[in-house]
Amino acid sequence: TMVEELVDEILYICRILSRNSFKPRLKPAIRVGIAFKGWSPREEDIVYCLLVPLEPPPGHAFHLELGT
Repeated sequence: TMVEELVDEILYICRILSRNSFKPRLKPAIRVGIAFKGWSPREEDIVYCLLVPLEPPPGHAFHLELGT
């Protein structure tokens, strides 16, 4: 939870600094599990998997394009 709190604080600062821009906005991080556990060359390494959702800027929307 300490890593999640640190990432959330960093994302919060990024949201404040970019609130007047037309770039996608960062939402709070979501823990997605330990899918990569054991993939590190060193046994003692810990891999944290966090997903950072994006929100479109005001007046814009995201949409998927097929075939790319």
